[in-house]
Amino acid sequence: MAIPPSSPPCLRSLSPFPPLFPRQSSFLVPRKQSLAFRSFRRHEVLRPSALREWREYEDAVKRKDLAGALRFLKSIEYDQQRDAIAAPMTTAKLSGLGALELERDWQVLDACLNADDMRLVRSAFRFLKERGLLANFGKFSSIVLEGTREVTPTVLKSATGLEVTKLSPKKWGLSGGSSIALAAFLGGVSYLLSQEIDVRPNLAVILGLAYMDSVFLGGTCLAQISCYWPPHKRRIIVHEAGHLLIAYLMGCPIRGVILDPIVAMQMGVQGHAGTQFWDQKMEGEIAEGRLSGSSFDRYSMVLFAGIAAEALVYGEAEGGENDENLFRSISLLLEPPLSMAQMSNQARWSVLQSYNLLKWHKAAHRAAVEALQVGSPLSIVIRRIEEAMSSSR
Repeated sequence: MAIPPSSPPCLRSLSPFPPLFPRQSSFLVPRKQSLAFRSFRRHEVLRPSALREWREYEDAVKRKDLAGALRFLKSIEYDQQRDAIAAPMTTAKLSGLGALELERDWQVLDACLNADDMRLVRSAFRFLKERGLLANFGKFSSIVLEGTREVTPTVLKSATGLEVTKLSPKKWGLSGGSSIALAAFLGGVSYLLSQEIDVRPNLAVILGLAYMDSVFLGGTCLAQISCYWPPHKRRIIVHEAGHLLIAYLMGCPIRGVILDPIVAMQMGVQGHAGTQFWDQKMEGEIAEGRLSGSSFDRYSMVLFAGIAAEALVYGEAEGGENDENLFRSISLLLEPPLSMAQMSNQARWSVLQSYNLLKWHKAAHRAAVEALQVGSPLSIVIRRIEEAMSSSR
């Protein structure tokens, strides 16, 4: 599901890094031996201090101190004119360190997950965007998507090849892998009973624990166990990668992707997994008591991107019940509120737009899935998206 952080229901809804060492005019003297010698000495003398400063930055990232990490990055002076006139040998001497700095720039995204202030998350994305690292962030935020606004079930099927029922979230045990798991469980119980093994006392305990987990923990324990089943876990990742990619392309800063049900519960996340993103424009509009059509469209597309991703990869969606609930809550905030027919049409339109966008950028979605599957942090996931999109041009 897509999660918005804490406030209104809407929003939980480069260049290489600058050289650390200023160049002196003596570097321009065309004497190769002197040039190489002086560059080497400056590099050796200042390197321990530079590395110590970067260690402080890395500590801030590990502590998830986004404010501290951003302060450090913004405090470093960068002079492009000096870099342009730098001697080739000096540039070569420092290029390794510059590449290291560029790698560390990305790491600021890993500190976003614990940020309480989403404005800091926005600042982190804006900082990397200005560096030229996030070339595709917000690439589709102002694009008017073509096609009719009236998306009937027939139109949806002709565009995707899928019936509307294939795009509706399913209850556990009624479809896909969950139905197989339920059938296996019932078959196992039946076999034990046929062997005259009385499992009723143990079965009563198991059902009682499952009921308590559902009532008091929202099914977190069962979800945690289900995550160890690879097909189920991959489907969750496919779903969340859909939210992540569409939010990124629409220019919504992303705080993080949560795939562990226990962590999700500790963070107060509704559901067993989620992608936290923020739409600043939408939050501002709701605070003013209004909501523009473009903001509502953008938010709806991100919400239904998980369902669209599952449909694209598996041919049908199982998850997304919480996404639909969030969509309904936003629809009721409108004045006048959307009717059931209008909500259904908006949902189909949003799924279709997200489906097409994911289809056009299938390589980027696949890259995000693979990165999330091996437990990569947000910085690596975003980087893989950028690499996939640049290579597919």
